[in-house]
Amino acid sequence: MARKHASQGTPATAALAAAGVSFVAHPYSHDPAAASYGLEAAEVLGIDPARVFKTLMVEVDGRLAVGVVPVSGSLDLKAMAAALGGKRAAMADPATAERRTGYVLGGISPLGQRQPSPTVVDDSALGLETLLVSGGRRGLDLELSPADLIRLTAARTARIGTPRG
Repeated sequence: MARKHASQGTPATAALAAAGVSFVAHPYSHDPAAASYGLEAAEVLGIDPARVFKTLMVEVDGRLAVGVVPVSGSLDLKAMAAALGGKRAAMADPATAERRTGYVLGGISPLGQRQPSPTVVDDSALGLETLLVSGGRRGLDLELSPADLIRLTAARTARIGTPRG
C-alpha cells in the first residue's frame, strides 16, 4: 500500500485505503493553462494517454451518471445512454458535477464521490494491467487495477469512448 502525506489525502485516496486497495499516487505540477487536464497528466507523467482515464459527469434521461474514458478520446453520449438503459445523455452542468461529487472540475475522481452515481467505465480498461484516474484534485492521479476501479465504483463496462479523430 502506498503511503500518503496528509496533504495529499483526498476522499478518493481515503476510499482506496479504507477498501485495502493497492494504488500508486502520481502527483504532478498542474499548469492552469493546460487545455486538457487528462492529456496534461499523461504528458507530464510520461504515461500512454490510453491508460489515463478522465471522469465525466453526464445526465442520462435527467439522472446524473459518471463516464470514465481514456483521455486519448472522447465520450460517446449515445453509447453512454445505452449502457445505462437510457435514451438520451448530455454533459452535466459543471456546477452540478462539482456539487454532486465534492470535487472541482479537472479533479473529479470516480472514487470517493460525495454522492455516488451510476458509473460506466470504457471497456478498453479491461485490457490494461493498471490505469490512472484523477485522485480528487488537479495535479494528482491514482494508478490502480481496472478490476479494483470497477468493483469500488460498482461500475458496468461498455464501449463508451471514441478515439479522437
